[in-house]
Amino acid sequence: MIPSSAVPRLILASSSAYRRELLGRLGLPFEAVAPAIDERALPGEAPQDTALRLARAKAAAVAALHPGALVIGSDQVATLDGLQIGKPGDHARALAQLQLMRGREVVFHTALCLWDGRAAEPSAAAQVENVQVFVRFRDLPDAELDAYLRIEQPYDCAGSAKNEGLGIALLERIASSDPTALTGLPLIALTGMLRRAGVRFFGA
Repeated sequence: MIPSSAVPRLILASSSAYRRELLGRLGLPFEAVAPAIDERALPGEAPQDTALRLARAKAAAVAALHPGALVIGSDQVATLDGLQIGKPGDHARALAQLQLMRGREVVFHTALCLWDGRAAEPSAAAQVENVQVFVRFRDLPDAELDAYLRIEQPYDCAGSAKNEGLGIALLERIASSDPTALTGLPLIALTGMLRRAGVRFFGA
């Protein structure tokens, strides 16, 4: 772990337990602050553009309240045939999602923004990237899908499956340059951004 004195104040602009767990893997001291923004997609907005806009908006909103900090914003949009798949919210909607996705490929757009509050110009403060994850779901019967949902209750997850838990059994294949992106925070992309912001992970 890097001594806290060697790291700028780091804030995760999220209330997600999944993102907090992922960021904790890096061994950096950080705080989590929930951003107060409207997360609805704009009319006619492409899914990847929604994810990028919201990741930036989350980081900017929290950075405005905490000058000088490094703020991480992330947002994920799942799509099937180019159409957005949201968080189901309840069992019936989750089952309908899994029925629609079985045997098919879903694309997860996980956008990331690192906002550097130390930047001299606001236009140079943000690093942004969209990491895509291509997920093929197994063609499973309704009884198995229903049983899975009752066990794990992933009603706050876009795509109705927790890949970091039992939901991995619903998946046939995952393809991405950054596997942690599927859980909601692409750590390979993030560590690159943090390095460019001057953070070092091994004391060098």
